[in-house]
Amino acid sequence: MVTRSATIGPAVRTRVLVREVTNSPVITADPGESILQVAGKMASSKVGSIVILKDDIPLGIVTEGDIVTKVVSRDLRPSSVKASDVMSSPLRTIEGEKEIIEAARAMRGHGIKRLGVTYKQRLVGIISISDILGITPELFDIISEKTLILTGGTSSEPRYLAGYCDACNQWSDNLLEIDSRFLCTECRTGMSADEEEKEQVQPSDSIA
Repeated sequence: MVTRSATIGPAVRTRVLVREVTNSPVITADPGESILQVAGKMASSKVGSIVILKDDIPLGIVTEGDIVTKVVSRDLRPSSVKASDVMSSPLRTIEGEKEIIEAARAMRGHGIKRLGVTYKQRLVGIISISDILGITPELFDIISEKTLILTGGTSSEPRYLAGYCDACNQWSDNLLEIDSRFLCTECRTGMSADEEEKEQVQPSDSIA
C-alpha cells in the first residue's frame, strides 16, 4: 500500500512543497517484465503507475493510460508485451523541495500527469496531478493569506490565485472567485460577454 510521505497540517502555511504530497515508496519493475506483471503490481500496490528501472536508473514510466492505449486498444496480449515497449520515456522529475505550483507547471509544459520526485539526485517518490488537485482548496487559502500579508491588502481587494479554472479546467495564475467558482481571465471575460449579450436581447418594457 502506497502512502504519502507527509500530510498538510492544520497550521497556517505560506507554501506547500512537492515532498509533502509525494507518493512513496516508488513501485518499480524491470524493462523485461511483461505488462501482465506490471499491471499485477499496480493492482496489488493500488497505484496508477510503475517506474521502469535498470541498474537503479529510471528508464521511464508505465501508466494505466499507457496500458490502455498501447496494449488493450491494440488487442495485444499483456503477457507477451514487455514494459520497455510500452513505457513513456524519459521519466520527468522534480526536486522534493520545490513548490507544488512548479510541479503543476512542469506537468502542463510537458503534457504529462506524473513526475518523479528526487532528493539528492535519487528517485524517492511520484507526484501526480491528482495529488495536486487533492490539496487545491487548501492552496487557495494559503496563497490568499500570503498575498494579503505581503501586499498589506484587505479582503475586499481581488485575490488572484494559481490553480485550475473551474470552467475550462486549464491552469491559470490569475484565478478569481466568481459566484463560488474560481475562474481564469479568459472565462471571466467570456462570462461578462455572455451577460452583456443577454441584456441586449431582453425585450424592453412596453408603453401602455
